[in-house]
Amino acid sequence: MTESPTLPERIDAVRRHLADGLPRIDPHHRLVGRPVLYRLVDEHTLEITFRDVPGIAEAEVLGVKRLIKETCFCTVSPQTAECVTVRLVVALP
Repeated sequence: MTESPTLPERIDAVRRHLADGLPRIDPHHRLVGRPVLYRLVDEHTLEITFRDVPGIAEAEVLGVKRLIKETCFCTVSPQTAECVTVRLVVALP
């Protein structure tokens, strides 16, 4: 019988998927190299926030969601006149 991954292992997997895949799906470097914050909201929810993003297309958001490989939701909100904040909420059941 195989044990399910622990919460820290699942968070590490999400981080690894993003680190490995973002350069491939983000050719315009809208997310690559931007400040990113990983925050555990509760024992089943991880929040990933990219700041200082010059803009983002829906196709890029969908690509990031595919990279994460977990159920997630995304919001994009204004940060300044030139930048947005991209926030992903990842469910880790």
